[in-house]
Amino acid sequence: MKRMLFNATQSEEIRVAIVNEDIIEDLDYERSTREQRKSNIYKGKITRVEPSLEAAFVNYGVDRHGFLPFKEISKEFYSKKSRKKSVSIADVIDEGQEVIIQVTKEERGNKGAALTTYLSLAGRYIVLMPNNPDSGGISRRIEGDERVNFKDALSQLTIRKGMSVIGRTAGIGTSVEEIQWDLDYLTQLWDAIQSASSQQESPFLIYQESNLVIRAIRDYFHPDIEEIIIDNQDIYDQASQFMNHVMPDYANRIELYEDSTSLFSKYNIERQIESAFLREVQLPSGGVIVIDHTEALVSVDVNSSRSTKGRDIENTAFNTNIEAAREIAKQLRLRDIGGLIVVDFIDMESTKHQREVEECLRDSLKHDKARIQTGRISRFGLLELSRQRLRPSIGETSNGECPKCNGTGRIRDFQSSALHVIRLIQDESNKKSGQQISVQVPVDVATFILNEKRELITQSETDNENKIFVIPNKYFEVPQFKITSNELSKKQNLSYQEVEVPEFNPNEQDEDEERKPQLQPAVKGLIPEKRSKKTKNKSLFGFIKGLIASDDEEDTNQNQKIINDSSNDSEEIASEESRQPNRNNRRRRNFRNKNSRNNKPSDNNSNNNSSNSPESDKQNITDKDKKEFNRNRYQKNSKPKNEKSLEAVIPKSEPVKTTDTNKSSANLDTVKPKPKKVEELKDINLEAVGLKLVETSKKSQPSKQETEDKPAKPTKRKKANWEKPKLSKPNDVKLVMVETKNNKAKPKAGKKTTTENKSVKKTAK
Repeated sequence: MKRMLFNATQSEEIRVAIVNEDIIEDLDYERSTREQRKSNIYKGKITRVEPSLEAAFVNYGVDRHGFLPFKEISKEFYSKKSRKKSVSIADVIDEGQEVIIQVTKEERGNKGAALTTYLSLAGRYIVLMPNNPDSGGISRRIEGDERVNFKDALSQLTIRKGMSVIGRTAGIGTSVEEIQWDLDYLTQLWDAIQSASSQQESPFLIYQESNLVIRAIRDYFHPDIEEIIIDNQDIYDQASQFMNHVMPDYANRIELYEDSTSLFSKYNIERQIESAFLREVQLPSGGVIVIDHTEALVSVDVNSSRSTKGRDIENTAFNTNIEAAREIAKQLRLRDIGGLIVVDFIDMESTKHQREVEECLRDSLKHDKARIQTGRISRFGLLELSRQRLRPSIGETSNGECPKCNGTGRIRDFQSSALHVIRLIQDESNKKSGQQISVQVPVDVATFILNEKRELITQSETDNENKIFVIPNKYFEVPQFKITSNELSKKQNLSYQEVEVPEFNPNEQDEDEERKPQLQPAVKGLIPEKRSKKTKNKSLFGFIKGLIASDDEEDTNQNQKIINDSSNDSEEIASEESRQPNRNNRRRRNFRNKNSRNNKPSDNNSNNNSSNSPESDKQNITDKDKKEFNRNRYQKNSKPKNEKSLEAVIPKSEPVKTTDTNKSSANLDTVKPKPKKVEELKDINLEAVGLKLVETSKKSQPSKQETEDKPAKPTKRKKANWEKPKLSKPNDVKLVMVETKNNKAKPKAGKKTTTENKSVKKTAK
């Protein structure tokens, strides 16, 4: 059972996890102190054009300028035309020019953000490319018949000229109406972006990508996810609003978690998430994988460690590599590692085992949303693969650079650092005489120099006539140090006053990010129109299935109502209409029944009113006769064939005339109408009204007096077959056929027919 879990109990961080049977499959997160810039749309200004790099640098409102390659610049932003065959960026782009750009890659290390002018707006089922008509297509993960059907659905969309769409995996099996609804919303969003871009001068933020809640539901939700559990009320309200607008069929799958136990701890995924922050990850069999980051690539080393359950070294290596291949695919998703990745598997001699490990790794990577290219295991046991970076990795957002080692992971010990500082002091002292050399080192290094290496310091002072001050600095850590030199003639500060306090404080960095005001987008609060629920299947099979199901339900309801309560017509029909489904073909009948209820007369004074007004007589007579006629037809044919026959057979509510206007509506509902009497039709001239009783299939029931006066008619009794007179049968063809059968039966006994028998047959014919 798949679930999507939202953990937002801590306001500083929101986490989203997709869990399948207590095993985490994917993880996404967002920190409030870190601004998410990927997929945001800005209006920027080109500050510098570099023909040697074939790129331009753009100021889009942040500290570090973005990098815009020439191939990512649309022709609509060319400032001038060029007739050269090989056009350079300097020929068509000028400094100071304004462009509308979108961030494709976040800032990473010393690199600025990667930008593009070919914008893309992501929806639920498609991605709209508003200014790139040649980039349409379908996701690579869609294959076979699904790809053909999806392509046919996209061909039926009404797309503006100059735009194109890309089909997403979430659009598999959706109708054209749903995809068109998504396209209309994205087109409306693009119109708002265009209008907002011309209202201000660059640089400023035009459109900001949705927050993590909406983005996770839009990108990761799939119909096989049965539950969406959220432990925060505000996040729950945002998700419910988005689901009701975009996916109303699945809005009931959202649940609010209110238990005291942590949501991730309840489903046993907290420890699995912690493994994404570790350098070493343990395997079930006892093996270990070690993940190290470098500037050029990410190295993954597979070690057998405590894995000793195999029958031989080849089997142990194969089993450990299989487990490592599955865990590596999982760690790539959780950590969102991108770029070049090199995996060092344990050496295997069998080529069959090598191919199985490669296939296992490819199968495990199929669930990844990023684009991945894999190679084969080389003769050195190395496998290379490249992965698309979807977002900043978990190490970049959550981990900082170590101030001691500067990210290398190793440092010198204090003795090696002390000897290195002494050599630098001697070199500085030999350069010039008559100067003061101040050395700031950590406390343990200073203690080592002043006690164990004091002779070297004294000798250097006497040889070059210099003064050397060794200053312990409590803010320094091994291997940090600082050497300064000044002339002795200048007035110097005291040695303890030269202690340098570091300007950088890692705790203050987060506070500065919180204080820094975030840019507000010009386009925000654009809510899509609420989409109706998914319509029924419009195929022939779905139409027949829905028709049969609706007819069966209506037939059972009609039979139960008419058989049980035949006298109480008005109340039963009213209850029936409340239970029937809302269909378009029933609106007219409901409207007629509503009008008839508003004009109900009471049943007590129906005779008086009917004698006074001939129009009311005509209406009452027609309604009663129609009901009696239809009731007899319904008793003969218990089940109608379709809805039209049901409307003709079911009697409508009888109008009841009222004279007392002071009665409340509650009393009118409780009073039951009296049973119908046929004697009311005696004093009525049917010909004046325009009715003929000849058309009815069964006459109305006579009164009790008439039945007593008239003699009872003898009922006809059905006769049995043996009592009926026998009809004389013709003695021509049937008798002849019987004789031929008897004659044909003789050869079966083994006797041959003679010529005399043949002549007899001819004469018989």
